[in-house]
Amino acid sequence: MHEREERAHFHMADVRHKRVTARRAVAVGELSAGASAFAQIVERRLPKGDAITMAEIAGLQGAKNASQLMPLCHPLPLEYINLRCEPIDERHAIRVYCEVATFARTGVEMEALAGVSAALLTLYDLTKPVEPALSYGGVRLLFKEGGKKGLWMHPEGMSEAERDHYKPRAMAKLDTITAAVITLSDRASRGDYTDTAGPLLVERLRELGAVVDDAELRPDDPEPLAARLLQLSSVGMRLILCTGGTGLGPRDRTPEALEMIADRHIDGIGELFRSESSQHTTMAWLSRASAVLVGTTLIIALPGSAKAVAQGMDILAPILAHALSMAEGGGHG
Repeated sequence: MHEREERAHFHMADVRHKRVTARRAVAVGELSAGASAFAQIVERRLPKGDAITMAEIAGLQGAKNASQLMPLCHPLPLEYINLRCEPIDERHAIRVYCEVATFARTGVEMEALAGVSAALLTLYDLTKPVEPALSYGGVRLLFKEGGKKGLWMHPEGMSEAERDHYKPRAMAKLDTITAAVITLSDRASRGDYTDTAGPLLVERLRELGAVVDDAELRPDDPEPLAARLLQLSSVGMRLILCTGGTGLGPRDRTPEALEMIADRHIDGIGELFRSESSQHTTMAWLSRASAVLVGTTLIIALPGSAKAVAQGMDILAPILAHALSMAEGGGHG
């Protein structure tokens, strides 16, 4: 009995602690119709009516009802659905695309796949009176965007026409950008515990393509920190990320160090961090995370925990490249 219960176990994924982000997915599939039926589909003269228009309507309904078809699929308020049926003359096939987008804590790939599947089934249903030897398949995700992983593309790739039409958006990289990471902690600098936040920042920056040495470790002392930040800026360091010293404790003085040397404040970065982090914990509103420019060097102060650093990089990574470009005189687009 116990083994049967174990085999029957299932659960819906808990996404309560994920951030709401822009999500998009595009799926594709094909109906193979044969020459005669293909001509009737394209010319819209099937006995049951216009199969392409009806398939696009069915695809919309399929995407919207994905959670009713799959018990563990989260119901989502979809903000955009687009169905497209494209005739492929050389294969006598109808290629169906479904694009779905929303802002949510989980992705919309199942909705896109459900939309394609419903459209293909409808094409099949309306075409079978003239050609029972139909087949459909190749249903797969082309790509999905959003969440902390950003852009994912199917290993089979996309055609140039598909790329041009859907324009999948990868996160802008920090290739060749020089960066530094500084951890501020009295206890870690004394060796009371091992710093994990700094090395995590280094790892995440390297994943984005930045050139960065191992993290520096310093006590919570604003004057020496300010001097070090000025030194790094003077040698052309483009990006400096500090972790620690942004709380309300008596020794949390990292924002004050940034204040000493700032040419310009970037209030929006701290506001963005607090607003987005509050989806994880209301304690985020107590953070004094901040950002300044010293010349063209962007300096950002993040909290000291590895968890907050990971969340902070998820939030900030999509805007870092553009922020650095603007600091050096690039456009706002």
